[in-house]
Amino acid sequence: MSRLINEITADDLGDIESVVAAQQPLLIRGFVTHWPAVKASVLGFDSAATYLSSQYSGRPLTAYVGKHDIDGRFFYNDDFSDFNFRRGQATLPQVLHKLASSRSDKSAPTVYVGSTMIDEWFPRFNRDNEAPIRREELLASIWIGNRSRVSAHYDFPDNIACVVAGERTFTLFPPEQVKNLYVGPLDVTPSGQEISVVDVKSPDLARFPNYQEAEAEALVAHLQPGDAIFIPSMWWHHVEASSDLNVLVNYWWCESPSYLGTPSLALKHALLAIRDLPAHQKAHWKRLFDHYVFEDQTGKHDHIPEAGRGILDRLDEQSANQLKQFIGERLMASLPDREQGKKK
Repeated sequence: MSRLINEITADDLGDIESVVAAQQPLLIRGFVTHWPAVKASVLGFDSAATYLSSQYSGRPLTAYVGKHDIDGRFFYNDDFSDFNFRRGQATLPQVLHKLASSRSDKSAPTVYVGSTMIDEWFPRFNRDNEAPIRREELLASIWIGNRSRVSAHYDFPDNIACVVAGERTFTLFPPEQVKNLYVGPLDVTPSGQEISVVDVKSPDLARFPNYQEAEAEALVAHLQPGDAIFIPSMWWHHVEASSDLNVLVNYWWCESPSYLGTPSLALKHALLAIRDLPAHQKAHWKRLFDHYVFEDQTGKHDHIPEAGRGILDRLDEQSANQLKQFIGERLMASLPDREQGKKK
């Protein structure tokens, strides 16, 4: 069975950088209770809604709506040919009105505004509510809705998620549990990231027997307004929001520069170029990937003069962009003529 995550109070935290360096999930009680947004939310729904409205830029939001019978779980339909929700555009006042009118209606739909960039939609928020960590490339997002469940998924960046309003429960799984989480399609996903198809709230162990191993390694965290959780890169996490109004603000960052690209694209290219090779060839390519990518590269290419190492040397922004251009040109050249014509 799952166990509670390690936790600490904000007063005992010390340095957030030590938490990041440890690369282990941690619940931080009261981490952002000083935020004006949190102080407003603890006064109730109307106060939280008024505060959000005062920060809003007026730009339409992308909202997801699911019928009551999905039990808040944004997912696929029965045959995975579509999803069990619809998406559309709405203003913040429209979203808040819908949430307010749903409070006393047990058959109300689930309304969910997913990851929305704060700088563009709530430009004053970061000025009034200081980010809990400093990074050059820090992406701040806000999440707003009523009762909802987001299936277990991973994110490449490190993540600090802060509860502003409502309550949230996180269920976290170590990266190595991917083999026991029964991951769904990689190319068609509810919100861009592949998800576990196991319903964490009510797992079907007859259909997904290996999930028991993942559950045994799971960490659970229950967050109140002002609490925060650190989720290291690549840790799977299921998120359940359980109040009439739930607001979460999270911060993503990578320890590697953005010009290096997205590893998930490399994974998909490997599916194309390597996965279906004969077993003996895949074994050879695995050795090459270990040699050039996964093993420590220190001193490995010293036999080549520095000026001639090319992409074997550490990439900077210029060389990374040159490599992307090279890869892009080769991919385009590999397309059938008619497909290349469509791209022009």
